[in-house]
Amino acid sequence: MTILINFFFSMISTITFGVLTNIPRRAFLTTGLTGACGWMTFWGLETYFNQNAGIANFCAATVIGLISIFFSRRMSMPVIIFNVPSLVPLVPGGPAYMAVRQMMNQNFTAAMENIVVVLVTAGAIALGFMFTNLVEGILKRTRQNLLKKTRR
Repeated sequence: MTILINFFFSMISTITFGVLTNIPRRAFLTTGLTGACGWMTFWGLETYFNQNAGIANFCAATVIGLISIFFSRRMSMPVIIFNVPSLVPLVPGGPAYMAVRQMMNQNFTAAMENIVVVLVTAGAIALGFMFTNLVEGILKRTRQNLLKKTRR
């Protein structure tokens, strides 16, 4: 039951942010699925496989990137339409808020711990997308080279 609740609410939050960012209506469901798959990857790795937030966010961002590429080609839309709303469930808003709150309370040690969590999470998400773009570029180049060889 917890799995269904996580899937449902991550999908709803992704679709809602898609509405706010004004993506096309025909991309709502696929964007919601992309965000839900990314969140389920993150949640599953943290909950069932006891991975830290950095590894879980890297894997989730990679999954979001790959699914976004798939849907962008299938629906003939830019990848960013699927990427941006799908990141919403992964954004480390809680630790960022706690870091600012701890700074205001002059508890600098706890604030720095939360800032490190935010930086690791943001870095892992960025690395996941960079990895996805790298894989896409390699596959595209390989496909072009194969097409050139078959034409000869």
